[in-house]
Amino acid sequence: MKFVIIAPEIPTKKWTDSFKKLYPQIPILIGDKTKTPEEVTLAMVWKQKHGILSKFKNLKLIISMGAGVDNIISDKTISSKIPICRIVDKQMAFSMSNYIIMAVLNYHRNWYDYDYAQKKKHWAQFEIDERNVNIGILGIGHLGMDVAKKLYSLDFNVFGYSKNKKSTPFKSFYGDSLSLFLKKINVLICTVPLTPQTKGLLNKSFFKKINNQTYLINVSRGEVHVEKDIIEAINNGKLSGAFLDVFEKEPLPKDSPIWSHPKIKITPHIASLSYSDEGVRQVMENFDRLNKNKTLLNLVDRKKMY
Repeated sequence: MKFVIIAPEIPTKKWTDSFKKLYPQIPILIGDKTKTPEEVTLAMVWKQKHGILSKFKNLKLIISMGAGVDNIISDKTISSKIPICRIVDKQMAFSMSNYIIMAVLNYHRNWYDYDYAQKKKHWAQFEIDERNVNIGILGIGHLGMDVAKKLYSLDFNVFGYSKNKKSTPFKSFYGDSLSLFLKKINVLICTVPLTPQTKGLLNKSFFKKINNQTYLINVSRGEVHVEKDIIEAINNGKLSGAFLDVFEKEPLPKDSPIWSHPKIKITPHIASLSYSDEGVRQVMENFDRLNKNKTLLNLVDRKKMY
């Protein structure tokens, strides 16, 4: 029995170190190079190359090393009989919520204007008013719900939208009420999973439905938005600006106009990173459950893609 990790270098090292510390008895294979692929029963992956798992004929379980599973599900070489689980932990929600709250507060309190004033050595007291914001969370799943409740507890006006009806302490919309939801807000926070239905969702047509001068925060997936349409929406006043953690292509190409756009702030897909120790514990818990024919934790519904 062996486990394999197929992921970028840095998370691979972190997860390998966590296994050595917490479960040193488990043999860990790095990458797909092995003379005995039949010994591999569990794969931990992130942005794996499609087809790379096909050599592991005795694979029993696939673990996404983060919250997203779109790259795994879209790999048609993976048998539909192999269960897929994702990592869900409180620390990820804590980090994601803090990131979004930071982005909201920076916009609400005009931090960028004050930063500019400081660089100009200009005392801008009484010159800049805080913005009145009505915050919309597009996608109130595990992460979206967490930040929505926290923003609501800070006395912000919060509205939620989800595919299906959910019980929330704030006003929420679902199903075909997206347009009603958008008319309520002037800050849009996108936390939806990447599915065929959400790919390219934040596009020119979508932005026509929003209120003028809406501020966009996207922490979901880069493929959910269309970057040229975001820039156009900012330039024509539909969007007042954007705070982006995800991009259509990552790393963001050096020739992208997003780098230098004065109304777009970016971070390199770091809003919420999985924590290796907790991730490894969940891997071992699910492997034990698998062997005992128990219900798996955070099992992915392939049809829903989350």
